[in-house]
Amino acid sequence: AQIVAGRRDRILLGNLDSLRDWGHARDYVKAMWMMLQQEIPEDYVVSTGKQYSVRQLCALCFEFAGKTLQWRGKGLEEEGVDAATGQVLVQVSPKYFRPAEVETLLGDMTKLKTETGWNPDTSFKAMIYEMMEYDYKQNGLDLPEGAKAVRDRVGDEYC
Repeated sequence: AQIVAGRRDRILLGNLDSLRDWGHARDYVKAMWMMLQQEIPEDYVVSTGKQYSVRQLCALCFEFAGKTLQWRGKGLEEEGVDAATGQVLVQVSPKYFRPAEVETLLGDMTKLKTETGWNPDTSFKAMIYEMMEYDYKQNGLDLPEGAKAVRDRVGDEYC
């Protein structure tokens, strides 16, 4: 949103290949409430059971913004550029590379689901759409018309 608003020219990030189990706070609060309803306290893992890379997160954010990212370079030289204009939108920075990076984080919510019936309601794509919509509003903008079509598209890697 800040790039579209002209407040910054690019985003600086660390390892684009880090995989994370991204979940919505609203879903996680519901999970916590359901855990508190159990007669006997137990330890549970609250997660979605799905993981997406920082690279996928970036690509989806820019797709909501009406831009297609192309990746060029490798490692610390990697950049995500606007396929239409060639403008650098994402740049890897050594400042954000962690020396002891955990490459993959993925939770197993099986026990939580089995014992409480909890399941996340918000998909990765819907969560990112909400975040983008909020950021756009904070910058005095509306998401492009095509953003809803991206959010509602079924059968892609973000469902």
